[in-house]
This record gives sequence, structure tokens and C-alpha cells, in this order.
Amino acid sequence: ICHYLVERYQQYDFGVRPEAPEYGAYLNWLYHSDATLTFPQTLYLRYTQLEPDETKALVGEDYKKWYLARLRMLNARVTDHEYLVADRFTIADIACGYALYLGENLGISKAYKAPTQAYLERLKARPGFQQAQVAQQRPPAAGQP
Repeated sequence: ICHYLVERYQQYDFGVRPEAPEYGAYLNWLYHSDATLTFPQTLYLRYTQLEPDETKALVGEDYKKWYLARLRMLNARVTDHEYLVADRFTIADIACGYALYLGENLGISKAYKAPTQAYLERLKARPGFQQAQVAQQRPPAAGQP
């Protein structure tokens, strides 16, 4: 949805224009988040917390290892870059940051390498993230689910 909103409304403050040299890398990071990072976490969550049993827990742990192994590319990138692409904060950072934050909520982030952990902390320190955390704690408005 982030990609759709950037393209639909031509608001590139958090996106990368298609003609930019970094556009391919931007798309790669943007979709790497769901296709590569979030997918194994959903299975870890399913087999260790939602449908726990001894056998499934072992499968869940395998998916945790798989997820952590998939962080290698991200870890290498954030070792010497503040953000993933275009030397600025983009929706690729939002998408990958969500995967890292999910890992934190699942207790997986203890195994993050130092550059990845530092990157996640930078993202969480951003004012927009802080505002979202406050908004998330508010009760829904009348008539809202």
C-alpha cells in the first residue's frame, strides 16, 4: 500500500522516482520486507505462539533461523548507510523497519547483529514512529472498531 500511495499521488518525499538510478534498489528493499523478511516471521508466530505444540515449535524455530539468515543483506547495507536507499528515509525503510519491529515484538531481535539493531533504533527514534506509538495507545473514537 505504501508504494501505491507514493505512485498514485506522486508524493515522492518518502519514495524514489522511477527515473532515479536508485529506483531498482528501492523496489528491491521495499518488497524484500514482505517477501523475504516478514514471511518467515509469520510462520514463527504461527508455530510458536498461535498453534504451539512440540513439533510445530521446532518448525517455528527453524523459521526463526531462516529469518535471521535473511537479515544478512540488510545488515551489510546498514553497516555503512543510515538508510536503505537514496541516502534518505523512504518507504523501503518503513517496510523493512516494520519487519524488524515485528521481530522485536516476537523476541527475535535479541539475535540481531549490532548494525541491524542500531538501524532499528534509529527508525524507532524518528518522530513519526514516536507519534504512531502514541496514537496506537489512544482508545478508538466513538463508532470506530
